[in-house]
Amino acid sequence: MTGTPDRQIDIQFDDNQLAALLYGQHDSHLARIEAQLGVSLISRGNRLTITGPDGGVEAARLTLETLWKRLKVGLEVTTGEIDAALRMAASGPAMLTQISRPRAGVRTKRRAITPRSPMQATYLQALLENELVFGLGPAGTGKTYLAVAQAVAMLTAGRVGRIVLSRPAVEAGEKLGYLPGDLREKVDPYLRPLYDALHDMLPADLVSRRLAAGDIEVAPLAFMRGRTLANAFVILDEAQNTTPMQMKMALTRLGEGGRMVVTGDLSQIDLGPNQRSGLADALEILGAVPGVGVVTFSDADVVRLPLVARIVRAYDQRDRARKKTRDD
Repeated sequence: MTGTPDRQIDIQFDDNQLAALLYGQHDSHLARIEAQLGVSLISRGNRLTITGPDGGVEAARLTLETLWKRLKVGLEVTTGEIDAALRMAASGPAMLTQISRPRAGVRTKRRAITPRSPMQATYLQALLENELVFGLGPAGTGKTYLAVAQAVAMLTAGRVGRIVLSRPAVEAGEKLGYLPGDLREKVDPYLRPLYDALHDMLPADLVSRRLAAGDIEVAPLAFMRGRTLANAFVILDEAQNTTPMQMKMALTRLGEGGRMVVTGDLSQIDLGPNQRSGLADALEILGAVPGVGVVTFSDADVVRLPLVARIVRAYDQRDRARKKTRDD
């Protein structure tokens, strides 16, 4: 029995300079696509020949044409966008438009951010449509990063008056009181990922000015008690480490004109024994409430290094095996 013969198609681009950006340095982008789809990509100037199995050739064509559209509208193409396009191509041509249209993502002072997985596209839509959104799933899925991007975009556009970024300060083996420094120095390590996301969206001097003016506030969850956060975009990160009482307190801070995003990973709870997660509790109570969006990511949505996705998947498999053993 003979195998299915390879298919071959040619694509021609109308701008040699943009074609070089599409191919990557030393054709590194093409090599990445070849490795993931099992096809051959041969470039001759602005002409590209794709050879391989029919499904791989079609996926490569869709991926390259989508990335070309990104370049044509002034968006960058990096290895992250290559992986995103390949991920989207598996979901069909309609989903690929999400990464080639600037309006499909979020534009901040420093960059235009477009979804890198089908679930990220769903999440961005939920952030636009709902006053309260729960973003659930493992590290590396972009749930906090995209929430900060949306918050910065809305602040810049004047749709909210300030951003409040918060995390519960749950100690990993140490008590805050025993750590050196003043209160800010004690809690800043817990909030560093939020600062990092801010600096990815805005120039450093603008972040400093916004923080000094109070337009952006980064604080531990305890600082939200007794406040009403009107006209604010509130992000509560690592919410799996809240207690039910803390979660209720946080959710009831939201005031008129406000938005809130609650992110967390229910597989990474650092609370003490017999303490129920406020995030799990809130989802049971609010999951079906109108105006509340719930988006759940999986290991398939991890957009960091492919190794990170494999690490998350390995841990999940181990945890499922342990649970099955206990149930049996």
